Amino acid sequence: MKKVLVLCTGNSCRSQIAEGYLRHFAGDKATIYSAGVETHGVNPKAIAIMAEDGIDISHHTSNHIDEYGDIDFDFVITVCDNAKERCPYFPTNAKKMHHNFPDPAKATGTVEEIMNEFRAVREQVKAYAENFVKENL
Repeated sequence: MKKVLVLCTGNSCRSQIAEGYLRHFAGDKATIYSAGVETHGVNPKAIAIMAEDGIDISHHTSNHIDEYGDIDFDFVITVCDNAKERCPYFPTNAKKMHHNFPDPAKATGTVEEIMNEFRAVREQVKAYAENFVKENL
C-alpha cells in the first residue's frame, strides 16, 4: 500500500483538507498522513467546509513533521510554498510534489466572505486530490 504525506506550514487548513480528500478518493489504495513544519491545530472553518461536502475531518489532529521521520513515504506533497522551502530532508525515495494553494486562514472580510474563501480553496484541493489519485494511485 502506498504511503502519502501532505505537508503544510501549520497542518491546520490546506493539508487537513487535502488529507480528507485524498483518503476519500484513494480508499484502500493508500495510507494518507498530513503534517506541518509547525502545528496550529485543525481549523474549525476547515472542519465546517469539509462537512458541507460530506467529509468528516473533525477527528484529525495537527501533527508535526518530526513525528513521521521513520515512515518511508511513496509521495510527499507540499501544499504551500513555505512548507516546500522549510521541508526537512527525508531519507526516503518519496516522489516530491508541490502545489501552492492559497491560505484560507488569511482571508479577510465578512464571515460569509471568509467562508467563501475556504470553500474556494476546498474546491481547488478537491480537484487536485482527485487528479492525484487517478494519476498516481
